[in-house]
Amino acid sequence: MKKLLIKNMVCDRCITVVRQQIEALGHQISQVELGQVELARPLNASSLKDLESALLGHGFELLKGTDAIAVEKVKKLILDHLYRHVQKPNSMNFSDYLAQETTMNYFALSKLFSSTEGITIEKYLILQKIERVKELLVYNQKSLSEIAFELEYSSVAHLSRQFKSVTGLTPSSFRKLGIEGRKSLDKINHKSNEHGRP
Repeated sequence: MKKLLIKNMVCDRCITVVRQQIEALGHQISQVELGQVELARPLNASSLKDLESALLGHGFELLKGTDAIAVEKVKKLILDHLYRHVQKPNSMNFSDYLAQETTMNYFALSKLFSSTEGITIEKYLILQKIERVKELLVYNQKSLSEIAFELEYSSVAHLSRQFKSVTGLTPSSFRKLGIEGRKSLDKINHKSNEHGRP
């Protein structure tokens, strides 16, 4: 097995940790990105087991099976869209975009995601958008209207309502808090409004 799909890789720090764990076991990496690693040589069963154990110790999990892979792909598509500016076509809504990229019917995909993660795709997207808003507020380089436009909110009022609903604070109140109010992306628990590993 040369290509590994890994659950819970949600940020650049995760990439660094996964790379360190793999290289510490003496394996060479051809390429690493969110959610997957390409190895220079295939792993035998024993090496795969050792790697799986090392990754689990840091909150990561090797993905097996098409359902797990589909769920992780949804997460990656959402994170890429919000943080890496991988844009969906303007004419396409997000559910159609996810269905197209995963080659699954959206209803089936949504049901699978909810049963696996304990949260709907829509709620997951909202929580991630709010974390992105927090990040942009902390940077303090963009106005709220610019942030609303970048994250495809229909208006500043819509962003503000959603932000307060999730955080209990207005965006301006949060901005005054600064970095203390932010959570690391890989510490967001998508099964509730508490924070922990996804």
